[in-house]
Amino acid sequence: MHNGMRPHDIVILLKIAAKGNKVWMMKDLSNELSISPGEVSESIKRSVMAGLIAKDKKTLIRNSILEFIVSGLRYVFPAQPGALQKGMPTAHSAFPLNKEIQSNNHYVWPHIKGTVRGQAIKPLHPKIPDACMNDQVFYEFMALCEAIRVGKARERELAEKELTALLS
Repeated sequence: MHNGMRPHDIVILLKIAAKGNKVWMMKDLSNELSISPGEVSESIKRSVMAGLIAKDKKTLIRNSILEFIVSGLRYVFPAQPGALQKGMPTAHSAFPLNKEIQSNNHYVWPHIKGTVRGQAIKPLHPKIPDACMNDQVFYEFMALCEAIRVGKARERELAEKELTALLS
């Protein structure tokens, strides 16, 4: 039974995408994302039912993932920037969008090791900042998702362009 996607389903799909052509196992995803093996397994099943990963449970359907993120993410999993906090840069404040968008208004995921002060955004999963510290490509994917969730039209358009390139 499919009871709808959950925020960490996107996180898991993008972690798989960040691995590129590397072979992965569910236990690796679980360890790297600090999500229980059972939740990873259930997430993969939901993604198969949603048409975001093939029935082999390994092959991403990249065009469908891109379409879902670009067209639905901000409606299904909306984010509201909160109070100023120290944290890890995200959305247009992080690479790759920070090379094109210069702003004094930063967005961050609150984190104890944060180096930037900005408006806090609650990540799709609480362990995203830690997972991003160990995987730059995954960090780019997640920051671009945040730009889709909280960005204005220009940020969303740039994020879509970058996501398209990363998912190709």
